[in-house]
Amino acid sequence: MGAPEELAVWNAIVEAFHAANPNIRVKVEVSDWDSYWDKLKTLYAGGTPPDVFAMDAPLYPDWQSRGVLLNMQPYIDATPGMFDDIYPNTLTAYKRDDGYYGLPRDFQTVVLYYNKDMFDEAQLPYPDESWTYEKLREVAKALTKDVDGDGIIDQFGFSPDLWDMETFWSSALWSHGAEVISEDYSKTLLGEPKAREVWRYIAAMVLEDKSVPTPAVSAEYGGDPFAAGRSAMAMSGHWVVPEYAQLDFAWDVAPMPSGPAGRFTSVNSAGFVIAKDSKNPDAAWEFVKFAVGKEGQQRLTELGFAIPVLKSIAESSTFLEQQSAPIKHQIFLDAMEYARPKPTFAGYEEWASIIGDGLVPVWNDEQDLDSTLDEIVPAADEVLAR
Repeated sequence: MGAPEELAVWNAIVEAFHAANPNIRVKVEVSDWDSYWDKLKTLYAGGTPPDVFAMDAPLYPDWQSRGVLLNMQPYIDATPGMFDDIYPNTLTAYKRDDGYYGLPRDFQTVVLYYNKDMFDEAQLPYPDESWTYEKLREVAKALTKDVDGDGIIDQFGFSPDLWDMETFWSSALWSHGAEVISEDYSKTLLGEPKAREVWRYIAAMVLEDKSVPTPAVSAEYGGDPFAAGRSAMAMSGHWVVPEYAQLDFAWDVAPMPSGPAGRFTSVNSAGFVIAKDSKNPDAAWEFVKFAVGKEGQQRLTELGFAIPVLKSIAESSTFLEQQSAPIKHQIFLDAMEYARPKPTFAGYEEWASIIGDGLVPVWNDEQDLDSTLDEIVPAADEVLAR
């Protein structure tokens, strides 16, 4: 799972692994998101699963509950100090009562990205820790304009992902005292009164202020108006840094805004799992152990896509002083202080599609917000019940 650019880096990690383990050979394959999961299902159906494969934390409960993953706990028990240097909250998503069926290889906290050139042109101060969601709306509206004078907005103040919870709306909900889902994952809470207040705030930015592009407009800019130079602000994880490092405008990152309930962001991780039916479980474990160890983490950090799970690497110059992107990388680590794990539960993929797809007509001004929530919340709860 990953961008094609990652192939070279993983091949470099594998080359180092081969040098340390000459009797084990590893072949690396990467695919885009959709192709990756489709290929995995095909391989499992054919009885030829990969020994080791990448896992997105929210999808982990589904895969683990199918009984197709290897419990790594015996290997972990035989490796003293395995978790000593790992950020504890990156392990949470993978822990089960009888052990770990996966381990995090990196993690992502979401922060606010901003186009410094657009702020400078408008003579506006850059975002900082004093920002609230009301300030975000105010400044986003001020930075929204018709640059060409043709009656069409072509510079947006803010371009969040309106589909997935991870980069924007979960943080907005938490910051206003609302919740996404109940603690036991049995009830969707997106239609509760406090949550509806946040949805109305978002809808106002899209439909009234016009400072947030609709999904259809975002698609015209490749799904990322910020990278296209058409948006002054966005929210994302560290995974966009290598791409943004190539942009021809100045940009940086800032903490997430705060709300009445405080400042929150989400933290998510990608991990490694081992197939239960692997014919080489010992060798597979040696590779996983290497990838989450110091040498593997050092090389992965040099790629710049994510934050290493090892504190000693994340808090070193390798991460904090990346020459390809001289931004405030410390902001991503500071965000851990107010981060909440992205919810992970069985049925997540179907549940997320019901919410994300169901709200698109609202953002396109085709359906009423409240009646839409009244429809999609029970549908989402049906998934949880199954």
